[in-house]
Amino acid sequence: MDLADACVVRLSELLPGRVVWTVDSDFKVYRRNKRAVVPLLAPW
Repeated sequence: MDLADACVVRLSELLPGRVVWTVDSDFKVYRRNKRAVVPLLAPW
């Protein structure tokens, strides 16, 4: 996880009703609040 990815994950924690749009497949692995999946909208 680089700094930009960490910032996006943190923002998803602060704004829980939002969806992250990404083409980065690493977000399938990242978790917010230690267990919750980051809600994604991705083309894969």
